[in-house]
Amino acid sequence: MADRAQTPYTGIAVAAPVTVDYCRYSNRSAHWFLARVLRRLLDESGIAKDEVDGLCVSSFQLMPDTAVGLTQHLGVSPRWLDHIPMGGACGVVALRRAARAVQCGDAEVVACLAGDTNHVDTFRKMLGSFSQYAQDAVYPYGSGGPNANFAFLTDHYMRAYGARREDFGKLCVAQRENALANPNALFKTPLTLDDYLNARVITAPLRLFDCVMPCAGGEGFLVTTAERAEALGLPHARVLATIERHNAWPDDPIQMRGGWAMDADSLYANAGKGPDDIDFLCTYDDYPVINALQLENLGFCNEGEAPAFIREHDFTWNGDFPLNPSGGQLSVGQAGAAGGYLGLVEAVRQLTGTAHGHQVADARIGLVSGFGMINYDRGLCSAAAVLSGGNGA
Repeated sequence: MADRAQTPYTGIAVAAPVTVDYCRYSNRSAHWFLARVLRRLLDESGIAKDEVDGLCVSSFQLMPDTAVGLTQHLGVSPRWLDHIPMGGACGVVALRRAARAVQCGDAEVVACLAGDTNHVDTFRKMLGSFSQYAQDAVYPYGSGGPNANFAFLTDHYMRAYGARREDFGKLCVAQRENALANPNALFKTPLTLDDYLNARVITAPLRLFDCVMPCAGGEGFLVTTAERAEALGLPHARVLATIERHNAWPDDPIQMRGGWAMDADSLYANAGKGPDDIDFLCTYDDYPVINALQLENLGFCNEGEAPAFIREHDFTWNGDFPLNPSGGQLSVGQAGAAGGYLGLVEAVRQLTGTAHGHQVADARIGLVSGFGMINYDRGLCSAAAVLSGGNGA
């Protein structure tokens, strides 16, 4: 599609990347995790709570509240508010919305919060009401949840393009190595390719380490002006360009591409950067096949060439193509909607030199890609952002 000129995100800063510690299960509420995210944002930035005049919120377990109800729980009075129920795309979309709000003067400091709890039966209960499509088209046939959907997609991708389980396993092993150096990651045991290949079957061809692990936790960041961030002495990243697309390619019988394939050229044109300029990539990674699609759709290789690309590169944080240097959801955990913030929070850390233990050398330009809201046969939301270090390099 033709490149579309985008008003530059001039003077916008993304700062104070924070994580509320992940845990496998918690008896806390989503409200508690979101409140802890806000508390850490304030502590990290030195900004008073009454100076936060904008709020973006993403959570699956906040019901029956929305972002409006959360304002009372948090004791904030924002003049600009957004609720972004877009799963794995919510981090980039929150950034887009917040950046424009600050740029237009609708808010001066926007706190972007994502968090969820995970009780023993949380995931099962969420699946029962996740979408009308799933209730109508999948559950009556005895199938439920994302494993079956992604098993179908993974099997089709392997048949179409000759991908091997070893290819997906290489990604999972690299992400586990990255997670071992990330103090926020839940997974702390090294993973070998043999471990990956011999793990128990979940839904063929998916095995245990192909599947993201639900957990509890939170992620957040602040969006404000570069002038204010500098006055506060906050290390920050800048936004070069973003894209967002929903229900892309609806006539494709099987989802083998996302909205990135429609809009990647515009993303790079507006950023003034190309795939060769990217120092690290943070993809949404609930299953490894989604990494492959993003590598292709974002222009790092052509359609169907991700398996060869995977074989040719080292995806660890100190390799030649750092991919999900935090460990990604596959080795950090998926804290509900906070999984949609994980890559963006990691990117800000990398670009501000604060990714302790897994800092990508000379990280100046990062790309974050989001994907979310799986209906019975496809993900509906895709988004991406190119960010630079605070000097705008």
